[in-house]
Amino acid sequence: MYRALIVGFVLALSTLGGPSYGQETAEKPACCASPSPAANSVEGILDRLQSTVNELKGYQCDIDYVYKQPLLESQTRRTGKLYYIKLEKQSYLRVDFETIQYDDEKEAKRREQFFFDGIWGTYIDYEGRSVQRQQVAEPNAPVDAFSLVSRRVPVLGFSKIDDLEKQFEITLAKPKDGEPATSHLLHMVVKPDSAYHEDYVSIDCWIDRKQGLPTQIAAVTTEEDIHEIRLVKAKINPTIARERFEISVPGDFAVETIPLKRSPAGK
Repeated sequence: MYRALIVGFVLALSTLGGPSYGQETAEKPACCASPSPAANSVEGILDRLQSTVNELKGYQCDIDYVYKQPLLESQTRRTGKLYYIKLEKQSYLRVDFETIQYDDEKEAKRREQFFFDGIWGTYIDYEGRSVQRQQVAEPNAPVDAFSLVSRRVPVLGFSKIDDLEKQFEITLAKPKDGEPATSHLLHMVVKPDSAYHEDYVSIDCWIDRKQGLPTQIAAVTTEEDIHEIRLVKAKINPTIARERFEISVPGDFAVETIPLKRSPAGK
């Protein structure tokens, strides 16, 4: 269950990727620039998404995350809130899951938190009274909160369009009959030689036509599980205090710390 929660959390984060700190993007000379793609083409939609998240300084929304296991006829739903800010030298992320619901049972309160400050990722399980801290970068070289997950899932808005097209067959799906065309639906099928072929079969992403940001994601794994994420009540560049990302852990919680894996000296 913990692994399933992490995967779903990562999928939610993957929608908001921005360039990692220290990464330089070379601009093509005007004489060599490629023509702008059509706004309603796959390339045009991804291009706008990438541009939008590159300018993102803050974001918050409600999360509705459903993890389905069709083979077991089981599903788990979690709801909560996500907060993100990008400062000059560091980014901060916080996700508060507040409720849980198993199958058709009554929704119950359950508190779980995720924090990421560019160096450490922290998961707090209040029911299990435990904390897991994992270092992912050196203190002098923090990474962006969303670039961290780029090796697990395609980071829409962070991954270059050319990179996505190497990993997936991407098509623009038509809305179903009677369904309002308020979003573009990108259907992404994993290619046989893709870096994601061991984890996913396909990923669908709904991108709001007005905001240019994702509102829903559905990922099908190779184990036939389904992760569905809805991002609702989104606020773009809201004022979010840095203090919101400070971590406070009760003193009697068990803490597991996983240090950064470093290569042996000289290698």
